[in-house]
Amino acid sequence: MKQRVVRAIGLSLVFVFLIAAAQAFADEDTVTLESIVVQNFDDPAAQPWFVIGSKFATGGFPKLAYVNAWPLALHGSNPSNKELKSLGISMLFDRKEYNWVDIIPGSKSGSGDNLKYEPKEIDLPGRVRSVDMWIWSGNYDYYIEAYIRDYTGIVHIVPMGNLNHVGWKNFRANLPSNIPQAKKYLPKRENLTLVKFRIWTRPTEVVAAPAKADAPLQEKAIYFYFDHFKVLTDTFESLFDGDSLTDPKFLSDTWGSGTSN
Repeated sequence: MKQRVVRAIGLSLVFVFLIAAAQAFADEDTVTLESIVVQNFDDPAAQPWFVIGSKFATGGFPKLAYVNAWPLALHGSNPSNKELKSLGISMLFDRKEYNWVDIIPGSKSGSGDNLKYEPKEIDLPGRVRSVDMWIWSGNYDYYIEAYIRDYTGIVHIVPMGNLNHVGWKNFRANLPSNIPQAKKYLPKRENLTLVKFRIWTRPTEVVAAPAKADAPLQEKAIYFYFDHFKVLTDTFESLFDGDSLTDPKFLSDTWGSGTSN
C-alpha cells in the first residue's frame, strides 16, 4: 500500500513537471498551418515563365503557352465570372535519352526579336511543409522535380512524382526536414524560394507522340499542363518585445545608405 502511494505521488510530480515544461516551450511549438496558393497561372503578366530544353530538343522546342483549361475537381465544368488558365508545356526530342525541360519563373523585358527573359525565383511563404500542384499528362512515363533554394544558397531537388497518368492529377511532395528554414539569430525565419520545375524523360519511353511521318510537329509533340501551385506552410511567428527592430523596412530606413556616422 505504501509503495502504491509513493508511486502515485511520483507520477503526479512527473505529470506536473511535464505540464510546466509544455507551457514553457509552447510558444516554440505553436504551429499555424495554412494552404497558400503561390501561382494559379491565370494571369500571364503577373508572373512570366519560360522553358529551356536539353541538347536533343527538336528545333523550336520546348514551347510554353497559357491555355483555357483547368482541373474540374478544382473549379467545376463552368466556373462563372472567372478567366481561368493553366500553363502548358509542349516538348519534343530527336532521340531517346534522359532528356529534360526546365520550367522557370522569370521577368520579361523587350518584345519581338528583343524579347528577353531573366530567371526570378518565387518566394515561398512561411516554413513550408509540402508543395502541391495539379498536372495534366497524356500517360507518358516521365517524372517531375521541384528545385528549391534555402537561405544559404543551396538548391534542394524535391521529387514530385511520376507523370504516367491520364488527365489531371494532384501532386504533393513533402519537404525534407533537413532543409533549413530558420536560424538561431534574429530574424529567425528564412524563406525558401522556388527556382524551377524540371520534367525528365526516361530512355525507355518515347520522346514523340505516335503520328504519321509527315504529320505536323504539334501532333508529334508531348504536352503537359500545370495549374494551382500551392504550399502547405506554417505561418506562425513568435512575437517579442522589440520584434519591430528586425523589420526590413525599419532596417532600410534607419541603417540604409543615407545613415551618417
